[in-house]
Amino acid sequence: MSKQIWHNLSIHRTLEELKTNKNGLSFGEVNERIKKYGPNELPAEKKFSALQTLGEQFKSPLVYILIIAAVIALILKEFIDAGIILAAVFLNAGIGFFQEFKAEKTFTHLKKMVEHKARVLRQGSLENPASNDIEEHIIDSINLVPGDIIILEAGDIVPADARLLEVHNLETKEAALTGESIPSLKLIDKLTLGVPLADRENMVYLGTNIIKGKATAVVVHTGIKTELGKIANLIKTTKEDKTPLQKKITNLAKLLGIGIAILSTILFIFGLMNGRPFIEMLLISVAVAVAGIPEGLAIAVTITLAVGMQRVLKKKALVKKLIATETLGSITVICSDKTGTLTEGKMAVAHIIPYKEATTEELLKIGLLCNNSVVENTNQELKNWKITGDSTETALLRGAIQSGIERKKLLADYPRIDEIPFDSEIMYMATLHKVKNNSTIDKPGQHKEYIICVKGAPERILELSQITDENKKKIKNEFEKLTAKGLRVLAFAQKTIKDQDISNLSKDKLNNIKFIGLIALKDPLRPDAKETIDSCKLAGIRLIILTGDHKLTAMTIGQEIGMLKPGQKILQGSDLDKLSDK
Repeated sequence: MSKQIWHNLSIHRTLEELKTNKNGLSFGEVNERIKKYGPNELPAEKKFSALQTLGEQFKSPLVYILIIAAVIALILKEFIDAGIILAAVFLNAGIGFFQEFKAEKTFTHLKKMVEHKARVLRQGSLENPASNDIEEHIIDSINLVPGDIIILEAGDIVPADARLLEVHNLETKEAALTGESIPSLKLIDKLTLGVPLADRENMVYLGTNIIKGKATAVVVHTGIKTELGKIANLIKTTKEDKTPLQKKITNLAKLLGIGIAILSTILFIFGLMNGRPFIEMLLISVAVAVAGIPEGLAIAVTITLAVGMQRVLKKKALVKKLIATETLGSITVICSDKTGTLTEGKMAVAHIIPYKEATTEELLKIGLLCNNSVVENTNQELKNWKITGDSTETALLRGAIQSGIERKKLLADYPRIDEIPFDSEIMYMATLHKVKNNSTIDKPGQHKEYIICVKGAPERILELSQITDENKKKIKNEFEKLTAKGLRVLAFAQKTIKDQDISNLSKDKLNNIKFIGLIALKDPLRPDAKETIDSCKLAGIRLIILTGDHKLTAMTIGQEIGMLKPGQKILQGSDLDKLSDK
Protein backbone atom coordinates (compact mmCIF):
# COMPACT_ATOMS: atom_id res chain seq x y z
CA MET A 1 0.00 0.00 0.00
CA SER A 2 1.53 3.31 -1.09
CA LYS A 3 1.86 6.19 1.33
CA GLN A 4 -1.31 8.26 1.10
CA ILE A 5 -2.62 11.48 2.60
CA TRP A 6 -5.95 9.98 3.55
CA HIS A 7 -7.85 13.15 4.40
CA ASN A 8 -7.20 14.34 0.84
CA LEU A 9 -8.81 11.26 -0.78
CA SER A 10 -12.46 10.71 -1.63
CA ILE A 11 -14.25 7.79 0.06
CA HIS A 12 -14.24 5.79 -3.21
CA ARG A 13 -10.50 6.34 -3.73
CA THR A 14 -9.74 5.49 -0.07
CA LEU A 15 -11.53 2.13 -0.33
CA GLU A 16 -9.81 1.48 -3.65
CA GLU A 17 -6.33 2.17 -2.21
CA LEU A 18 -7.02 -0.10 0.79
CA LYS A 19 -8.45 -2.85 -1.48
CA THR A 20 -11.62 -3.10 0.58
CA ASN A 21 -15.31 -2.12 0.45
CA LYS A 22 -18.07 -0.95 2.80
CA ASN A 23 -18.99 -4.56 3.61
CA GLY A 24 -15.60 -5.18 5.20
CA LEU A 25 -12.84 -7.75 4.69
CA SER A 26 -13.12 -11.52 4.71
CA PHE A 27 -11.51 -13.43 7.59
CA GLY A 28 -9.02 -14.98 5.14
CA GLU A 29 -7.91 -11.51 3.97
CA VAL A 30 -7.66 -10.32 7.61
CA ASN A 31 -5.25 -13.16 8.43
CA GLU A 32 -3.05 -12.23 5.45
CA ARG A 33 -3.01 -8.56 6.46
CA ILE A 34 -2.11 -9.33 10.09
CA LYS A 35 0.97 -11.15 8.75
CA LYS A 36 1.81 -8.14 6.56
CA TYR A 37 1.08 -5.24 8.95
CA GLY A 38 1.44 -6.92 12.35
CA PRO A 39 -0.83 -6.52 15.39
CA ASN A 40 -2.59 -3.23 16.15
CA GLU A 41 -0.61 -2.30 19.24
CA LEU A 42 1.77 0.46 20.27
CA PRO A 43 5.46 -0.22 20.98
CA ALA A 44 5.61 -2.12 24.25
CA GLU A 45 7.51 -0.70 27.17
CA LYS A 46 10.27 -2.75 28.73
CA LYS A 47 8.81 -5.35 31.03
CA PHE A 48 9.07 -4.25 34.64
CA SER A 49 11.88 -5.98 36.49
CA ALA A 50 12.10 -5.72 40.28
CA LEU A 51 15.80 -6.70 40.15
CA GLN A 52 16.56 -4.03 37.54
CA THR A 53 14.66 -1.38 39.53
CA LEU A 54 16.66 -2.33 42.63
CA GLY A 55 19.92 -2.19 40.65
CA GLU A 56 19.12 1.32 39.40
CA GLN A 57 19.04 2.60 42.99
CA PHE A 58 22.81 1.99 43.17
CA LYS A 59 23.57 3.95 39.96
CA SER A 60 24.91 7.11 41.50
CA PRO A 61 28.51 8.37 41.76
CA LEU A 62 27.87 9.19 45.43
CA VAL A 63 26.80 5.58 46.08
CA TYR A 64 29.89 4.32 44.21
CA ILE A 65 32.14 6.36 46.54
CA LEU A 66 30.28 5.02 49.61
CA ILE A 67 30.73 1.42 48.41
CA ILE A 68 34.46 1.99 47.80
CA ALA A 69 34.73 3.54 51.28
CA ALA A 70 32.94 0.52 52.79
CA VAL A 71 35.31 -1.91 51.01
CA ILE A 72 38.35 0.03 52.27
CA ALA A 73 36.90 0.07 55.80
CA LEU A 74 36.48 -3.73 55.65
CA ILE A 75 40.07 -4.15 54.45
CA LEU A 76 41.22 -2.00 57.37
CA LYS A 77 38.98 -4.13 59.66
CA GLU A 78 36.95 -1.04 60.62
CA PHE A 79 33.79 -3.17 60.75
CA ILE A 80 31.61 -0.62 62.54
CA ASP A 81 32.41 2.09 59.96
CA ALA A 82 31.86 -0.36 57.10
CA GLY A 83 28.54 -1.49 58.61
CA ILE A 84 27.28 2.10 58.99
CA ILE A 85 28.26 3.01 55.41
CA LEU A 86 26.67 -0.16 53.93
CA ALA A 87 23.53 0.36 56.04
CA ALA A 88 23.24 3.88 54.61
CA VAL A 89 23.69 2.53 51.04
CA PHE A 90 21.06 -0.22 51.42
CA LEU A 91 18.60 2.01 53.31
CA ASN A 92 18.90 4.55 50.49
CA ALA A 93 18.31 1.82 47.86
CA GLY A 94 15.40 0.34 49.84
CA ILE A 95 13.50 3.63 50.10
CA GLY A 96 13.92 4.36 46.38
CA PHE A 97 12.99 0.79 45.35
CA PHE A 98 9.88 0.69 47.54
CA GLN A 99 8.51 3.98 46.11
CA GLU A 100 9.13 3.07 42.46
CA PHE A 101 7.91 -0.53 42.88
CA LYS A 102 4.63 0.71 44.41
CA ALA A 103 4.13 3.22 41.56
CA GLU A 104 4.82 0.57 38.89
CA LYS A 105 2.27 -1.82 40.43
CA THR A 106 -0.34 0.96 40.32
CA PHE A 107 0.40 1.62 36.64
CA THR A 108 0.15 -2.10 35.83
CA HIS A 109 -3.20 -2.32 37.64
CA LEU A 110 -4.54 0.70 35.72
CA LYS A 111 -3.51 -0.85 32.39
CA LYS A 112 -5.33 -4.10 33.20
CA MET A 113 -8.54 -2.16 33.93
CA VAL A 114 -8.68 -0.87 30.34
CA GLU A 115 -10.26 -3.34 27.90
CA HIS A 116 -9.73 -2.50 24.22
CA LYS A 117 -12.47 -3.80 21.93
CA ALA A 118 -13.62 -2.85 18.43
CA ARG A 119 -16.83 -3.40 16.43
CA VAL A 120 -16.11 -4.45 12.85
CA LEU A 121 -18.02 -5.50 9.75
CA ARG A 122 -16.55 -8.61 8.17
CA GLN A 123 -17.61 -11.04 5.47
CA GLY A 124 -18.13 -14.53 6.83
CA SER A 125 -17.45 -15.78 10.35
CA LEU A 126 -14.80 -17.66 12.29
CA GLU A 127 -16.91 -20.82 11.99
CA ASN A 128 -17.49 -20.37 8.25
CA PRO A 129 -14.83 -18.05 6.77
CA ALA A 130 -15.93 -18.82 3.19
CA SER A 131 -19.42 -17.43 3.76
CA ASN A 132 -20.38 -14.19 1.96
CA ASP A 133 -22.69 -13.08 4.77
CA ILE A 134 -21.86 -9.66 6.21
CA GLU A 135 -21.72 -9.81 10.00
CA GLU A 136 -20.87 -7.42 12.82
CA HIS A 137 -18.24 -8.72 15.25
CA ILE A 138 -16.80 -7.44 18.52
CA ILE A 139 -13.08 -8.22 18.51
CA ASP A 140 -9.93 -7.30 20.43
CA SER A 141 -8.65 -4.12 18.81
CA ILE A 142 -5.20 -5.74 18.55
CA ASN A 143 -6.63 -7.80 15.63
CA LEU A 144 -7.66 -4.80 13.48
CA VAL A 145 -5.96 -4.37 10.10
CA PRO A 146 -5.92 -1.60 7.45
CA GLY A 147 -9.07 -1.98 5.34
CA ASP A 148 -11.28 -3.11 8.24
CA ILE A 149 -14.66 -1.35 8.46
CA ILE A 150 -15.28 -0.24 12.06
CA ILE A 151 -18.46 1.01 13.73
CA LEU A 152 -18.15 3.82 16.26
CA GLU A 153 -20.68 5.14 18.81
CA ALA A 154 -20.74 7.60 21.71
CA GLY A 155 -18.56 6.29 24.56
CA ASP A 156 -16.15 4.36 22.31
CA ILE A 157 -12.39 4.85 22.21
CA VAL A 158 -11.23 4.94 18.59
CA PRO A 159 -9.23 1.70 18.07
CA ALA A 160 -7.10 2.80 15.07
CA ASP A 161 -6.57 5.69 12.65
CA ALA A 162 -9.48 5.66 10.22
CA ARG A 163 -11.12 7.60 7.34
CA LEU A 164 -14.80 8.30 8.00
CA LEU A 165 -17.33 6.81 5.55
CA GLU A 166 -20.66 7.74 7.19
CA VAL A 167 -21.37 10.08 10.12
CA HIS A 168 -24.48 10.84 12.13
CA ASN A 169 -23.94 13.93 14.30
CA LEU A 170 -20.47 12.65 15.23
CA GLU A 171 -18.27 14.54 17.68
CA THR A 172 -14.92 13.39 19.06
CA LYS A 173 -12.63 14.53 21.83
CA GLU A 174 -9.05 14.49 20.56
CA ALA A 175 -7.24 15.82 23.64
CA ALA A 176 -5.14 12.63 23.86
CA LEU A 177 -3.58 13.53 20.51
CA THR A 178 -3.95 17.29 19.95
CA GLY A 179 -4.36 18.55 23.54
CA GLU A 180 -7.58 20.36 22.57
CA SER A 181 -10.48 19.43 24.88
CA ILE A 182 -13.24 21.14 22.85
CA PRO A 183 -15.12 18.45 20.82
CA SER A 184 -14.41 18.17 17.09
CA LEU A 185 -17.43 17.90 14.78
CA LYS A 186 -16.77 15.30 12.07
CA LEU A 187 -17.65 15.26 8.35
CA ILE A 188 -16.96 12.88 5.44
CA ASP A 189 -15.97 15.38 2.72
CA LYS A 190 -12.54 15.26 1.10
CA LEU A 191 -10.21 17.92 2.56
CA THR A 192 -7.45 19.96 0.94
CA LEU A 193 -3.75 19.19 1.32
CA GLY A 194 -1.90 20.81 4.21
CA VAL A 195 -4.82 20.74 6.66
CA PRO A 196 -3.36 20.45 10.22
CA LEU A 197 -4.03 17.20 12.04
CA ALA A 198 -6.38 18.88 14.55
CA ASP A 199 -8.59 20.11 11.65
CA ARG A 200 -8.89 16.85 9.72
CA GLU A 201 -12.63 16.52 10.19
CA ASN A 202 -12.96 13.42 7.98
CA MET A 203 -10.53 11.38 10.09
CA VAL A 204 -10.59 9.75 13.54
CA TYR A 205 -7.47 8.72 15.41
CA LEU A 206 -6.38 5.97 17.77
CA GLY A 207 -6.89 6.77 21.45
CA THR A 208 -9.41 9.61 20.92
CA ASN A 209 -12.97 9.46 22.31
CA ILE A 210 -16.37 9.44 20.60
CA ILE A 211 -18.58 11.71 22.73
CA LYS A 212 -21.61 12.06 20.48
CA GLY A 213 -23.30 10.40 17.49
CA LYS A 214 -22.25 7.36 15.48
CA ALA A 215 -20.19 6.55 12.40
CA THR A 216 -18.64 3.92 10.18
CA ALA A 217 -15.02 4.27 9.12
CA VAL A 218 -12.32 2.36 7.29
CA VAL A 219 -9.04 1.67 9.11
CA VAL A 220 -6.07 3.27 7.32
CA HIS A 221 -3.28 2.75 9.88
CA THR A 222 -2.72 0.45 12.85
CA GLY A 223 -0.13 0.15 15.62
CA ILE A 224 3.11 2.07 15.22
CA LYS A 225 1.92 3.64 11.92
CA THR A 226 -0.88 5.55 13.70
CA GLU A 227 -0.40 9.16 14.79
CA LEU A 228 -0.32 8.06 18.45
CA GLY A 229 2.07 5.24 17.51
CA LYS A 230 4.49 7.77 15.96
CA ILE A 231 4.50 9.74 19.23
CA ALA A 232 4.97 6.55 21.30
CA ASN A 233 7.89 5.51 19.09
CA LEU A 234 9.46 8.96 19.35
CA ILE A 235 9.24 8.82 23.16
CA LYS A 236 10.73 5.32 23.16
CA THR A 237 13.72 6.34 21.02
CA THR A 238 14.37 9.66 22.78
CA LYS A 239 17.53 9.60 24.87
CA GLU A 240 16.83 10.23 28.55
CA ASP A 241 18.83 13.16 29.84
CA LYS A 242 20.01 13.53 33.42
CA THR A 243 18.06 15.86 35.69
CA PRO A 244 19.76 18.94 37.19
CA LEU A 245 20.01 17.22 40.59
CA GLN A 246 21.59 14.12 39.09
CA LYS A 247 24.16 16.32 37.34
CA LYS A 248 24.89 18.21 40.57
CA ILE A 249 25.26 14.98 42.58
CA THR A 250 27.64 13.62 39.91
CA ASN A 251 29.72 16.81 40.08
CA LEU A 252 29.67 16.76 43.89
CA ALA A 253 30.79 13.12 43.92
CA LYS A 254 33.67 13.97 41.58
CA LEU A 255 34.70 16.95 43.72
CA LEU A 256 34.48 14.87 46.90
CA GLY A 257 36.44 12.02 45.34
CA ILE A 258 39.18 14.28 43.97
CA GLY A 259 39.29 16.48 47.09
CA ILE A 260 39.51 13.56 49.53
CA ALA A 261 42.09 11.80 47.32
CA ILE A 262 44.29 14.96 47.22
CA LEU A 263 44.02 15.57 50.99
CA SER A 264 44.74 11.94 51.84
CA THR A 265 47.74 11.94 49.48
CA ILE A 266 49.11 15.19 51.01
CA LEU A 267 48.61 13.75 54.51
CA PHE A 268 50.37 10.52 53.46
CA ILE A 269 53.35 12.38 51.94
CA PHE A 270 53.75 14.74 54.94
CA GLY A 271 53.68 11.74 57.29
CA LEU A 272 56.42 9.98 55.37
CA MET A 273 58.48 13.20 55.26
CA ASN A 274 58.23 13.40 59.07
CA GLY A 275 59.59 9.88 59.42
CA ARG A 276 56.32 8.04 60.08
CA PRO A 277 56.18 4.35 59.06
CA PHE A 278 54.73 3.67 55.57
CA ILE A 279 51.97 1.26 56.73
CA GLU A 280 50.91 3.55 59.57
CA MET A 281 50.53 6.55 57.22
CA LEU A 282 48.68 4.43 54.65
CA LEU A 283 46.16 3.34 57.30
CA ILE A 284 45.76 6.91 58.65
CA SER A 285 45.29 8.36 55.13
CA VAL A 286 42.67 5.72 54.21
CA ALA A 287 40.86 6.22 57.54
CA VAL A 288 40.69 9.99 56.92
CA ALA A 289 39.37 9.33 53.40
CA VAL A 290 36.61 7.05 54.73
CA ALA A 291 35.71 9.52 57.49
CA GLY A 292 35.41 12.31 54.92
CA ILE A 293 32.70 10.53 52.91
CA PRO A 294 29.23 11.97 53.81
CA GLU A 295 27.31 8.68 54.04
CA GLY A 296 24.15 10.49 55.20
CA LEU A 297 23.90 12.66 52.06
CA ALA A 298 22.53 9.92 49.77
CA ILE A 299 19.82 9.02 52.32
CA ALA A 300 18.90 12.68 52.83
CA VAL A 301 18.46 13.17 49.04
CA THR A 302 16.40 9.97 48.64
CA ILE A 303 14.12 10.72 51.60
CA THR A 304 13.56 14.27 50.33
CA LEU A 305 12.56 12.91 46.90
CA ALA A 306 10.31 10.25 48.49
CA VAL A 307 8.49 12.94 50.50
CA GLY A 308 8.10 14.96 47.28
CA MET A 309 6.68 11.87 45.54
CA GLN A 310 4.07 11.46 48.28
CA ARG A 311 3.10 15.14 48.01
CA VAL A 312 2.58 14.73 44.26
CA LEU A 313 0.48 11.63 44.95
CA LYS A 314 -1.78 13.62 47.28
CA LYS A 315 -2.44 15.96 44.32
CA LYS A 316 -3.82 12.90 42.46
CA ALA A 317 -0.81 12.51 40.16
CA LEU A 318 1.24 9.34 39.82
CA VAL A 319 5.06 9.40 39.49
CA LYS A 320 6.93 6.34 38.24
CA LYS A 321 10.51 7.46 38.88
CA LEU A 322 11.69 8.94 42.17
CA ILE A 323 13.93 11.48 40.42
CA ALA A 324 10.92 12.87 38.47
CA THR A 325 9.76 14.76 41.58
CA GLU A 326 13.02 16.70 41.52
CA THR A 327 12.45 17.60 37.85
CA LEU A 328 9.30 19.48 38.87
CA GLY A 329 11.45 21.73 41.01
CA SER A 330 13.76 22.50 38.08
CA ILE A 331 11.08 23.94 35.77
CA THR A 332 11.87 27.38 34.33
CA VAL A 333 9.16 27.60 31.63
CA ILE A 334 5.59 26.27 31.59
CA CYS A 335 3.74 26.06 28.26
CA SER A 336 0.08 25.61 29.15
CA ASP A 337 -3.03 24.86 27.13
CA LYS A 338 -5.98 27.15 27.82
CA THR A 339 -9.11 25.00 27.59
CA GLY A 340 -9.49 22.65 30.54
CA THR A 341 -6.18 23.75 32.08
CA LEU A 342 -6.46 27.45 32.85
CA THR A 343 -10.22 27.28 32.30
CA GLU A 344 -12.68 24.70 33.60
CA GLY A 345 -13.09 23.11 30.17
CA LYS A 346 -16.87 23.47 30.24
CA MET A 347 -18.97 26.27 28.83
CA ALA A 348 -21.27 28.40 30.99
CA VAL A 349 -23.87 31.06 30.15
CA ALA A 350 -22.24 34.52 30.49
CA HIS A 351 -24.70 36.95 28.83
CA ILE A 352 -28.41 36.69 27.88
CA ILE A 353 -29.64 39.35 25.43
CA PRO A 354 -33.36 39.13 24.54
CA TYR A 355 -34.50 40.91 21.37
CA LYS A 356 -37.14 43.65 21.78
CA GLU A 357 -40.28 42.18 23.48
CA ALA A 358 -38.75 38.75 24.01
CA THR A 359 -37.83 37.65 27.54
CA THR A 360 -34.86 35.95 29.14
CA GLU A 361 -37.10 33.02 30.04
CA GLU A 362 -38.11 32.53 26.39
CA LEU A 363 -34.47 32.42 25.35
CA LEU A 364 -33.52 29.88 28.02
CA LYS A 365 -36.58 27.71 27.25
CA ILE A 366 -35.56 27.45 23.58
CA GLY A 367 -32.01 26.61 24.73
CA LEU A 368 -33.43 23.79 26.87
CA LEU A 369 -35.90 22.43 24.27
CA CYS A 370 -33.51 22.62 21.30
CA ASN A 371 -31.00 20.51 23.19
CA ASN A 372 -29.80 16.89 23.09
CA SER A 373 -27.91 16.79 26.41
CA VAL A 374 -28.78 13.83 28.62
CA VAL A 375 -28.99 13.98 32.42
CA GLU A 376 -28.20 10.59 33.97
CA ASN A 377 -29.06 11.30 37.63
CA THR A 378 -31.88 13.86 37.87
CA ASN A 379 -32.76 12.60 41.36
CA GLN A 380 -29.62 14.31 42.77
CA GLU A 381 -28.80 17.98 43.31
CA LEU A 382 -27.98 20.06 40.22
CA LYS A 383 -24.30 20.46 41.18
CA ASN A 384 -23.96 16.65 41.23
CA TRP A 385 -25.78 16.04 37.92
CA LYS A 386 -23.89 13.96 35.40
CA ILE A 387 -24.70 15.55 32.04
CA THR A 388 -23.43 14.01 28.80
CA GLY A 389 -23.45 15.73 25.43
CA ASP A 390 -22.09 18.74 23.61
CA SER A 391 -20.43 21.28 25.94
CA THR A 392 -22.52 24.15 24.51
CA GLU A 393 -25.81 22.31 25.02
CA THR A 394 -24.77 21.27 28.51
CA ALA A 395 -24.14 24.93 29.37
CA LEU A 396 -27.56 25.97 28.02
CA LEU A 397 -29.27 23.21 30.01
CA ARG A 398 -27.55 24.24 33.24
CA GLY A 399 -28.29 27.91 32.61
CA ALA A 400 -32.01 27.23 32.11
CA ILE A 401 -32.30 25.10 35.25
CA GLN A 402 -30.31 27.55 37.38
CA SER A 403 -32.74 30.30 36.32
CA GLY A 404 -35.63 28.32 37.80
CA ILE A 405 -37.09 26.58 34.73
CA GLU A 406 -38.43 23.09 35.58
CA ARG A 407 -36.91 20.84 32.93
CA LYS A 408 -39.20 17.85 33.44
CA LYS A 409 -42.37 19.98 33.25
CA LEU A 410 -41.17 21.92 30.18
CA LEU A 411 -40.38 18.71 28.28
CA ALA A 412 -43.80 17.32 29.22
CA ASP A 413 -45.60 20.50 28.08
CA TYR A 414 -43.66 20.62 24.80
CA PRO A 415 -42.94 17.00 23.74
CA ARG A 416 -40.49 16.75 20.83
CA ILE A 417 -41.83 15.34 17.56
CA ASP A 418 -38.88 15.76 15.21
CA GLU A 419 -35.53 17.53 14.79
CA ILE A 420 -33.03 18.77 12.23
CA PRO A 421 -29.62 17.93 13.75
CA PHE A 422 -26.86 20.53 13.79
CA ASP A 423 -24.72 20.42 10.67
CA SER A 424 -21.68 22.57 9.89
CA GLU A 425 -23.15 23.38 6.46
CA ILE A 426 -26.51 24.72 7.66
CA MET A 427 -25.03 26.06 10.95
CA TYR A 428 -28.14 25.53 13.07
CA MET A 429 -30.24 22.92 14.91
CA ALA A 430 -34.06 22.94 14.93
CA THR A 431 -36.62 20.94 16.91
CA LEU A 432 -40.41 20.55 16.47
CA HIS A 433 -42.61 20.36 19.58
CA LYS A 434 -46.32 19.86 20.19
CA VAL A 435 -47.80 22.44 22.57
CA LYS A 436 -49.69 20.60 25.30
CA ASN A 437 -51.65 23.20 27.27
CA ASN A 438 -54.79 22.43 29.26
CA SER A 439 -57.21 23.81 26.67
CA THR A 440 -55.97 21.85 23.67
CA ILE A 441 -54.81 18.44 24.90
CA ASP A 442 -56.00 16.17 22.10
CA LYS A 443 -59.62 17.35 22.35
CA PRO A 444 -61.67 16.88 19.12
CA GLY A 445 -62.44 20.16 17.40
CA GLN A 446 -59.75 22.07 19.31
CA HIS A 447 -56.92 23.96 17.58
CA LYS A 448 -53.62 22.14 17.32
CA GLU A 449 -50.51 24.16 18.09
CA TYR A 450 -46.85 23.44 17.41
CA ILE A 451 -43.63 25.33 18.10
CA ILE A 452 -40.34 25.18 16.21
CA CYS A 453 -37.22 26.02 18.26
CA VAL A 454 -34.02 27.01 16.45
CA LYS A 455 -30.50 27.73 17.68
CA GLY A 456 -27.29 28.30 15.78
CA ALA A 457 -24.77 30.75 14.33
CA PRO A 458 -26.12 34.33 14.59
CA GLU A 459 -25.48 35.09 10.89
CA ARG A 460 -27.49 32.03 9.82
CA ILE A 461 -30.39 32.59 12.23
CA LEU A 462 -30.65 36.24 11.11
CA GLU A 463 -30.92 35.05 7.49
CA LEU A 464 -33.94 32.90 8.40
CA SER A 465 -35.57 35.52 10.63
CA GLN A 466 -38.35 37.97 9.79
CA ILE A 467 -36.41 41.09 10.72
CA THR A 468 -35.39 44.37 9.02
CA ASP A 469 -31.93 44.93 7.55
CA GLU A 470 -31.35 47.80 9.97
CA ASN A 471 -32.08 45.59 12.98
CA LYS A 472 -29.96 42.80 11.53
CA LYS A 473 -27.04 45.25 11.38
CA LYS A 474 -27.55 46.25 15.05
CA ILE A 475 -27.69 42.61 16.17
CA LYS A 476 -24.58 41.80 14.10
CA ASN A 477 -22.66 44.61 15.83
CA GLU A 478 -23.83 43.25 19.21
CA PHE A 479 -22.62 39.70 18.68
CA GLU A 480 -19.34 40.83 17.09
CA LYS A 481 -18.57 42.83 20.26
CA LEU A 482 -19.22 39.72 22.36
CA THR A 483 -17.10 37.54 20.07
CA ALA A 484 -14.24 40.06 20.36
CA LYS A 485 -14.30 39.45 24.13
CA GLY A 486 -13.61 35.78 23.57
CA LEU A 487 -17.22 34.63 24.04
CA ARG A 488 -19.06 32.03 21.97
CA VAL A 489 -22.35 33.54 20.75
CA LEU A 490 -25.49 31.66 19.70
CA ALA A 491 -28.73 33.08 18.30
CA PHE A 492 -32.20 31.71 19.10
CA ALA A 493 -35.51 31.87 17.23
CA GLN A 494 -38.91 30.19 17.19
CA LYS A 495 -42.00 29.79 15.06
CA THR A 496 -45.55 28.91 16.09
CA ILE A 497 -47.77 26.87 13.76
CA LYS A 498 -51.52 26.36 14.35
CA ASP A 499 -54.37 24.32 12.82
CA GLN A 500 -52.11 21.78 11.10
CA ASP A 501 -51.14 18.18 11.74
CA ILE A 502 -47.34 18.07 11.56
CA SER A 503 -45.38 14.84 11.95
CA ASN A 504 -41.97 15.92 10.71
CA LEU A 505 -39.70 18.96 10.45
CA SER A 506 -38.22 20.14 7.16
CA LYS A 507 -36.01 23.11 6.27
CA ASP A 508 -38.79 24.84 4.28
CA LYS A 509 -40.77 25.29 7.53
CA LEU A 510 -38.03 27.56 8.91
CA ASN A 511 -38.72 30.59 6.74
CA ASN A 512 -39.69 33.82 8.53
CA ILE A 513 -38.97 32.56 12.03
CA LYS A 514 -39.21 34.96 14.97
CA PHE A 515 -35.83 36.16 16.26
CA ILE A 516 -35.74 35.85 20.10
CA GLY A 517 -32.20 36.91 21.04
CA LEU A 518 -28.59 35.99 21.77
CA ILE A 519 -26.84 33.96 24.47
CA ALA A 520 -23.09 34.34 24.97
CA LEU A 521 -21.18 31.42 26.47
CA LYS A 522 -17.84 31.39 28.18
CA ASP A 523 -15.41 28.80 29.45
CA PRO A 524 -14.83 30.14 33.00
CA LEU A 525 -11.39 30.38 34.57
CA ARG A 526 -10.51 27.77 37.15
CA PRO A 527 -10.98 29.27 40.65
CA ASP A 528 -7.33 28.68 41.55
CA ALA A 529 -5.82 29.64 38.16
CA LYS A 530 -4.80 33.21 39.09
CA GLU A 531 -3.28 32.08 42.40
CA THR A 532 -1.33 29.33 40.63
CA ILE A 533 0.03 31.76 38.05
CA ASP A 534 1.08 34.22 40.76
CA SER A 535 2.89 31.38 42.55
CA CYS A 536 4.71 30.45 39.34
CA LYS A 537 5.79 34.04 38.77
CA LEU A 538 7.14 34.27 42.33
CA ALA A 539 9.11 31.07 41.69
CA GLY A 540 10.68 32.69 38.60
CA ILE A 541 8.84 30.47 36.13
CA ARG A 542 7.97 31.95 32.73
CA LEU A 543 4.44 31.18 31.53
CA ILE A 544 3.24 30.73 27.94
CA ILE A 545 -0.27 29.90 26.70
CA LEU A 546 -0.48 27.58 23.69
CA THR A 547 -4.06 27.27 22.42
CA GLY A 548 -6.02 26.37 19.32
CA ASP A 549 -8.57 29.07 20.11
CA HIS A 550 -9.12 32.37 18.32
CA LYS A 551 -6.54 35.11 18.92
CA LEU A 552 -9.09 37.39 20.64
CA THR A 553 -10.23 34.57 22.95
CA ALA A 554 -6.62 33.90 23.95
CA MET A 555 -6.02 37.62 24.51
CA THR A 556 -9.10 37.97 26.73
CA ILE A 557 -8.19 34.97 28.88
CA GLY A 558 -4.54 36.07 29.07
CA GLN A 559 -5.49 39.52 30.36
CA GLU A 560 -8.16 38.15 32.71
CA ILE A 561 -5.73 35.73 34.28
CA GLY A 562 -2.95 38.28 34.64
CA MET A 563 -0.53 36.70 32.16
CA LEU A 564 -0.86 39.22 29.36
CA LYS A 565 -0.25 42.95 29.66
CA PRO A 566 -1.63 45.47 27.14
CA GLY A 567 0.69 45.71 24.16
CA GLN A 568 2.27 42.27 24.63
CA LYS A 569 2.50 40.14 21.51
CA ILE A 570 0.34 37.17 20.61
CA LEU A 571 1.91 34.92 17.97
CA GLN A 572 -0.32 32.99 15.58
CA GLY A 573 0.77 30.00 13.49
CA SER A 574 1.35 32.24 10.47
CA ASP A 575 3.60 34.52 12.59
CA LEU A 576 5.68 31.56 13.81
CA ASP A 577 6.16 30.34 10.22
CA LYS A 578 7.79 33.68 9.34
CA LEU A 579 10.36 33.43 12.16
CA SER A 580 13.76 31.84 11.70
CA ASP A 581 14.73 28.83 13.84
CA LYS A 582 16.98 31.12 15.87
